[in-house]
Amino acid sequence: MRTTNHGAAQPLRKHRRAIRIPLALLAVGVVICLAAVLVTGGSTDTRRTADESVTAPPTSGPADSGSPTATPDATIAPTKPPVASPPPSPRGTRTPSAASKSSSPRAESAESTGSLAGRIKPAIRYRGVATAYEAGDGNGACLYGPSDDLMVAAMNHTDYESAKACGAYVMVRAANGAAITVRIVNECPLPCEPGQLDLSQQAFAKLADLSVGRLPITWKLLSPAESGTISIRYKGGSSQWWCGIQVIGHRNPVATLEVRTANGWRKLQRTDYNYFLAEDGNGCGRAIRITDIYGERLTIGGIALEPDVAQPTRVQFARH
Repeated sequence: MRTTNHGAAQPLRKHRRAIRIPLALLAVGVVICLAAVLVTGGSTDTRRTADESVTAPPTSGPADSGSPTATPDATIAPTKPPVASPPPSPRGTRTPSAASKSSSPRAESAESTGSLAGRIKPAIRYRGVATAYEAGDGNGACLYGPSDDLMVAAMNHTDYESAKACGAYVMVRAANGAAITVRIVNECPLPCEPGQLDLSQQAFAKLADLSVGRLPITWKLLSPAESGTISIRYKGGSSQWWCGIQVIGHRNPVATLEVRTANGWRKLQRTDYNYFLAEDGNGCGRAIRITDIYGERLTIGGIALEPDVAQPTRVQFARH
């Protein structure tokens, strides 16, 4: 019995020992496989992350500058937008400097261009012919009245421009180099041509002999250095129901005349006989505001509504 039992048990021990060895090997293999999987999986995730960082679309907004771009992460400093360059200035347009901006915009613009001028503009030389007429006492279509100064002229009908030329000073130069300055007090009617000046005989004689008849000339607008103060005159028959107002002794041509009314300043129409009319009387006898072709504006008060009286003021336009 004892021999039989021992003989039967011996193969069983060997079998168990044989089983333990493969199990140990299997366990080692499992551990190695798990380690390999972990290493391979980690490198795979890392590569995928790197690939996604390259292929992922940008987080910035669309190219349309009209839609705002949101910043997803407050810790990321936003990119400073580029500063747009200003569009180029149109050709010939003058851009004011900082110094000119500090002055009156109206005075700056008008002084450089004479934008309120009519046909006769500053800094332009006109060509024409000079003729001569008997000026008499110096009065003319501008109705300034008699004057001792006969260095005067009549402007051709076209450039007279319904009395806009009245009171303008022009420098006239002949081909021989002789030059004079005259004041426009009259109109030379058609067929006087554009550019033509009909000079008083006294003025013509300063340039050439009267026998010449027609003298080729050039002329340009002048803002004289010496000038007194401006006077205001109401036309005969003026009253609180109708009035005409005239400016006398102005250094530069007058562009507009306004009167103060209960509703503000009122611009009056100019006649070809050089008066500004308020046909309904509104503003007659009240403050007056005049503007020259350079844009300078003068306000005058204290002028009585007295017809046919030249009332002096203390003001004058600046020289240009």
